[in-house]
Amino acid sequence: MKAWKKATGIAVCALACAALAMTVLGGCSKPAEEPASEATEAPAAEKQAVELQVFAANSLSKALDEVQALYAEKNPEVAFADTQYKASGELVEMLKAGSSADIFISASKGKMDDASEAGLIDEGTRFDMFVNDLVMVTSADNTDIPEGLTLEEAVSGDYTICVGDESVPAGNYACQSLATVGAYSDASGKGGEFVGAVADKVVLDTSVGNVCKHAESGDVDIAFVFSSDVYRFGGVKVLSTIPADTHKPIVYPAAVTAAAAQAEAAKAFLDWAANDPEALVIWQKWGFELA
Repeated sequence: MKAWKKATGIAVCALACAALAMTVLGGCSKPAEEPASEATEAPAAEKQAVELQVFAANSLSKALDEVQALYAEKNPEVAFADTQYKASGELVEMLKAGSSADIFISASKGKMDDASEAGLIDEGTRFDMFVNDLVMVTSADNTDIPEGLTLEEAVSGDYTICVGDESVPAGNYACQSLATVGAYSDASGKGGEFVGAVADKVVLDTSVGNVCKHAESGDVDIAFVFSSDVYRFGGVKVLSTIPADTHKPIVYPAAVTAAAAQAEAAKAFLDWAANDPEALVIWQKWGFELA
């Protein structure tokens, strides 16, 4: 009897050990693999989506909209926020007040200098992006003013004139040119007043686009605008190109801002915009020449 009990105990113990072993092995066994999800199938190096905020001179609006659309098409991970097109001086004031932007493109070296002196741009990323011409325009329907009009003729007192105010680079260049024929009192194009026969014949406005519209509507006889504005707005015709030696060189500098949230992506976009053959076609279509 003792032998039977001993054998029975051994058998029960063996069965218990076998059951325990199966339980342990079952717990350690690898579960069946589930189908890979879309997330795990995505490339490991997939680019992270970014949104760029651009501050740019008014005169760039239509061209830059097209360039941004092309870049976003080629780089789906990049989107553009509502690009702010305003007078360059106004954009500098917005940056000084704390407005957020990744890129600043000015229509004036002086306005970019102001931004640089205020510590608002990454100076190492700054470069001259475009050059432009200053032209005198009138309504497309106006046949009373001869083409080839000179500056001296424009300030004879026979015509009303519209230029941008001091926040508008095109207005600064216009006043520099007017100073060379004695129609503006400060050669810098700022801080002076209109004198002589045009003293009471000049209308000021806050953007080069508005200046162009004054001529288009016939509100004034002549407007001083960039040559690119003729492409941008239409409805006007060029009377003459202002001699380049009557004003400072018209240069559009660009830079990544000092506080850019997407500095690397901003620099990549500017590099592409200034060098890509398809982008260059767009700039040229709208009257811009790369510097």
